[in-house]
Amino acid sequence: MKKQQLDHVLRAAGRITGERQFIIIGSQSLHGKHPDVADEILKSAEVDLIAGKQSTRTEWLNAIGYLSPFHESFGYYADPVDRTTAALPKGWKQRLVTLPAGDTEGVRGLCLEPHDLAIAKYVASREKDLIFNRELARRGLIAERRLLDLVDETPVDQSVRARVRGQIARDFHIAMQAAATHERNAQAAHTPAATGASTADELEAIRARGRSDWLRLRGQAGVPPAGQEPSHTRDLDDLQNSDRPRDVTQDIDDESL
Repeated sequence: MKKQQLDHVLRAAGRITGERQFIIIGSQSLHGKHPDVADEILKSAEVDLIAGKQSTRTEWLNAIGYLSPFHESFGYYADPVDRTTAALPKGWKQRLVTLPAGDTEGVRGLCLEPHDLAIAKYVASREKDLIFNRELARRGLIAERRLLDLVDETPVDQSVRARVRGQIARDFHIAMQAAATHERNAQAAHTPAATGASTADELEAIRARGRSDWLRLRGQAGVPPAGQEPSHTRDLDDLQNSDRPRDVTQDIDDESL
């Protein structure tokens, strides 16, 4: 869901309830801190809302809820929830992030801070929640140390807290592995040219040493360097390749001068 679609839901919610402020507690609350977040992270079509002032009016949002004409027309909808829907760390209200301004007709959205959001999803532990958190970790939108601190501030059983800690450790281990693989691939992309140049230099050096050794051995054997063959050899070649008889003696005399 894009931010302008979230703005549309808030605008409609304000018209229906008369409320000017809503708390967004689902994945769409990520728009508060990251309004330009990639679409593939926020795949859900619902916006979890709580009426900010008169919570009893939250139920009125069913008019634009699941399978409503609004949902059928636009493909997304409001999901009225309450404050017990998500298990959140202590102090989450003080950390709410105001949704950046948009076309909401003045309706204000208060969004969960991303780490509070992630903790709620770790506690819920549905498959889609875990996939969502893993993507946040991979993209560096949440920090492992901060999450571990918040787990201790979340009112859940010790068994749940232990499970969440394990899931956090796993997600950031996967994120580190992915980052390391990306770094290796990036380095490999620049390696072939450098390796090719190095190999070419080495081959040329080997060839140069080979030529030097070859010339040295020829010299020790009394063989003239290339291009300085014995004159009689060149004379015989010239005679064989000439169209007319030549004075071989003259050639030898000329060479001996």
